[in-house]
Amino acid sequence: MKSAKLRIVWIIPNVFCYLMLVGLSIWVVANSEGLQEINRLSIYVIFMILIFLVSVSGSYRIWKWIKEGQM
Repeated sequence: MKSAKLRIVWIIPNVFCYLMLVGLSIWVVANSEGLQEINRLSIYVIFMILIFLVSVSGSYRIWKWIKEGQM
């Protein structure tokens, strides 16, 4: 039972990180013209890439812990 609670504690923030990535992506696509006009589009794309890398690395770490039996 302890292992299941630990999984939930780590998986929920990871899911929220993916949801944040999807929401930011939708917002950036919807407002890309305005962001391009004020030269901020590249900053948001960099943030999206960073959020994606954090999400994937978190998913990999969780998967690795489950595979090793630590979680």
